[in-house]
Amino acid sequence: MTGEEKHCASGSDDAFKERLDSTATSRFLDVNGFKVHYRLAGSGQPLVVLLHGSFLSLRSWRLVFDRLAESVSVLAFDRPGFGLTSRPLPSTATGVSYTPEAQSDLVIALMKKLGFNKAVLVGNSTGGTMALLTALRYPQHVDGLVLAGAMIYSGYATSEIPAFMKPVMKAMTPIFSRLMKFLITRLYDRNIRGFWYNKARLGSDVLSAFRSDLMIGDWSRAFWELFLETHHLRLDERLKTMSRPSLVITGEHDLTVKTEESIRLARELPNAEFVVIPDCGHLPQEEQPEAFVLAVRKFLVTIPS
Repeated sequence: MTGEEKHCASGSDDAFKERLDSTATSRFLDVNGFKVHYRLAGSGQPLVVLLHGSFLSLRSWRLVFDRLAESVSVLAFDRPGFGLTSRPLPSTATGVSYTPEAQSDLVIALMKKLGFNKAVLVGNSTGGTMALLTALRYPQHVDGLVLAGAMIYSGYATSEIPAFMKPVMKAMTPIFSRLMKFLITRLYDRNIRGFWYNKARLGSDVLSAFRSDLMIGDWSRAFWELFLETHHLRLDERLKTMSRPSLVITGEHDLTVKTEESIRLARELPNAEFVVIPDCGHLPQEEQPEAFVLAVRKFLVTIPS
């Protein structure tokens, strides 16, 4: 299956239409109450699904997407709360939810709507969290996992809002979402630069584009809703049941998810290979795209067709 590339140029955070009126076309699909922005290209098996990390977008795969699509089908999309995917409010009537479980449901639903029943999931950072969670919940739809700087033992995967606090925080949503908007806007550039080992590799144009991808419409409210649904996923207790082959990748200088965590993950995941990519930080697909593509391609040939 071949799909038309969906790449949106950067633009102002309040001019959604301008971002779609670029030289490239965009493609969206209604899935589980969201209008999901995605790119699909390549042909053949397996399907490779790319899951980006928090505060980023499918743009994070731009240096490896086409290379991977030379030999397999590749799907990348903006996860709920990020990029050009819509940001509806949670609703039992529409089924819109920002829980980690609902996000993993969306991965499978999107695959199926595009005509695929199985995939190799490639996740970076919290995208790795989603990849492993999805594989554990839907093993029949996952052929393998690539986890790059995956957040499994810390951060998003282990954070939890105390039950007694949640009603209070929900009631104060307008205040908290405004506060979150202020903090993220103020700290965004510094935090994103922290993902890179060599800061000179992150151009100001790319940083600006990532910022624009995030800060669209009422983005802080959607991010707040996603934050409210954070809970401990107990992935460390569940990953030993993972039966699919896995590749764990770490950047040699990853300070966001320490290399020691990735070493532990490779040790505790059954059927796991481990690769350290030198001279990069938390985003090996950004800093060392050639090495990243090589590692993923070597892994893909081991997946039974």
